[in-house]
Amino acid sequence: MGTKIFVNLPIESLDRAVGFFTKLGYTFNPQFTDANATCMVITEDIYAMLLVKPFFKSFIRKEVADTKTSTAVIIALSAESRAAVDALMDKALAAGAKETKEKTDMGFMYQRSFEDLDGNQWESFWMDPATVQPQQ
Repeated sequence: MGTKIFVNLPIESLDRAVGFFTKLGYTFNPQFTDANATCMVITEDIYAMLLVKPFFKSFIRKEVADTKTSTAVIIALSAESRAAVDALMDKALAAGAKETKEKTDMGFMYQRSFEDLDGNQWESFWMDPATVQPQQ
């Protein structure tokens, strides 16, 4: 198995989080879902583990960040087009998300940001492939 990323996020309610992200078009792996957590499939290599706060706390020694007053992480996902960025934002807002800042349009890059129902910040962005320099 190649490298995959699993972003672990604290949530208040599993049912509420699953309902929200289902409205955005994401699916969940039942093999890694129980009363404490679920595995949200973003791509075949990117997953978000949504963990109810007491379960999330069992993995850490620090306090769980209060996303009502601070931001612990920004999850940024690329999109295939500007329209795809707007489509995800429209779904998120319809599902109860809050837009966190005005859209950013730099011509070669377009970005929108929202907070999910638990205050975690997500960004969707499109970048013109012609502006991305290959690594040497």
